[in-house]
Amino acid sequence: MLTAEQVLASQKASVETLFGLTGKAFEGVEKLVELNITASKAALGEAAGTTQAFLGVKDAQELLALQAALFQPLAEKTAAYSRHLYDIATGTGAEFGKAFEVQAADAQKKFLAVVDNAAKNAPAGSETAVAVFKSAVAAGNNALESVQKAVKQATDVAEANFNAVANQAVNAAKTTTSKKR
Repeated sequence: MLTAEQVLASQKASVETLFGLTGKAFEGVEKLVELNITASKAALGEAAGTTQAFLGVKDAQELLALQAALFQPLAEKTAAYSRHLYDIATGTGAEFGKAFEVQAADAQKKFLAVVDNAAKNAPAGSETAVAVFKSAVAAGNNALESVQKAVKQATDVAEANFNAVANQAVNAAKTTTSKKR
């Protein structure tokens, strides 16, 4: 049986986890805002320089060369921005995942303690039912672990695919730029 102290401790831990996760979410938002401000400042500065460069163009060939010179860095900056954005999202998601795993493990321990306590106090002759119940709990835990492993693998594959696409985009920009020159 759970005591009042155990219930209060569990509630306190849940509230602390909630505030911790809220803090992590705000950190993620702060990083995103900082990234966007930095990118916006850089874009404004580059826009001013680009405008000055375009105003100084004397012929069509110089204009084409200027456009080609601007295209590759833009693709690289876009890819870098996307990588930063992805890192912020995965970092924040990882924090949430860790907190969930800790909470799930703690809840699982408490649940198993309740099951064991109930098994000790079960009437004689109910050993088979208790064993079946414990087996079902173990199967459920194994299924949860399998899902967690699958999610981790899917995340790793998604990250690898994201990096591959970003690299292809930058390489394509480099190839296009070099062909225009």
